[in-house]
Amino acid sequence: MRELTSEGLQIINSLAQRYRFSADAVFSLLQSVINGNGSMAQFSHPEFGGSGQWMKGGMIMLGDMFNNQLKNRVSQLCQELANLVANQPNLLQTGSFQSQTQGTQQQGRLGTGQALQNNTGATNTVSLFVPPPEGSSGNWWPTGLQFPNSTGSQNNMRYAYFATIRRLAIEANGHVTLYDTLDHQITGFSQQQSGGSSITFNSQYGIVDVKSLPIISVDNVPVQQQAAPVYQQPEPFSSQPLNQEADIFGAIEKLAGLKDKGILTDDEFNRKKAELLARL
Repeated sequence: MRELTSEGLQIINSLAQRYRFSADAVFSLLQSVINGNGSMAQFSHPEFGGSGQWMKGGMIMLGDMFNNQLKNRVSQLCQELANLVANQPNLLQTGSFQSQTQGTQQQGRLGTGQALQNNTGATNTVSLFVPPPEGSSGNWWPTGLQFPNSTGSQNNMRYAYFATIRRLAIEANGHVTLYDTLDHQITGFSQQQSGGSSITFNSQYGIVDVKSLPIISVDNVPVQQQAAPVYQQPEPFSSQPLNQEADIFGAIEKLAGLKDKGILTDDEFNRKKAELLARL
């Protein structure tokens, strides 16, 4: 998250005082609204009753589900924050990302700054955040990448997919990791658990774990690793007879690994396993 300007800090403190929350709680909710591209927010803060979710249009869910007064305060604050960030430059991204667990697409428009009136009646443009350094784009993904094909967010994580250059950027826990997507044609993401412990995506090969992709960089620092082969459909196992039991059991282990990665179905695995065991 970028650094707040002095005007942005004043706005956060003013909202905190008006809605009777701490500035830390309001700032954390601001980040959630930005991660939700201004149309939704998934958050977890004790002042908001723990975990909760808000969607533009009035939907609000809190851990303290029967506290209607708290629901109203959080909902109104989310809406005001959404209106605030909608007019900020380079915060909301166009495009959408389908989430299997959320079933929601987020879209947003780039703005030109929050307009406020001073005591003389004149209108000033106030930015919440300190502008990015000269020559940088201000986007959260690594420098040098522009115009993602799709962006999205889920459970305080953000995604940016650059299909034409085969790159995927994921921001989680304050760090941005850039992946090589190989020859995957990504159509959607699914986060199995909050906090980023298991992230998968859909491609022409089915459901694939993000951890299987080669890492290009972390926080713009290149990661040295061996070149990964282009991901492709596994070729059928050779029908030539295996002379050694060790070869047969080794082949079964490879099949099990392919099944765990989702490359082989249970039926395909069981059929190949039976064929190999029949050779013993």
